[in-house]
Amino acid sequence: MRKPILLPRDAGTAGEIVGKEVFIELEPNLSSCIETLAKREYKKALSTILKAGTENEELSERMEVLRLFLESTDFGALRSRYEKYLEEGKRVKFRIYSKKGRVNYKLTVT
Repeated sequence: MRKPILLPRDAGTAGEIVGKEVFIELEPNLSSCIETLAKREYKKALSTILKAGTENEELSERMEVLRLFLESTDFGALRSRYEKYLEEGKRVKFRIYSKKGRVNYKLTVT
């Protein structure tokens, strides 16, 4: 078993959130980049809230984390950091999370 390669997020802020910590895991591939997956997850959470007709705190917090991630991330630079691993046949996983009121992510390659 290969040891995962952990790539830290570049320094920089990614917005603020209040409330519980939220963790979202996304696995991009050669046909769906991290930006596309984050947008899909955001739309899925929004659709669920709208269909339910009532606000769901957990989904609202998830949407806020995704919104801040989408608004504050340089996706061109981010793709250039992980696409080479996908081309080599490795798995790439993002863990997007809130920590101390900020949105951040951890990129793991296995």
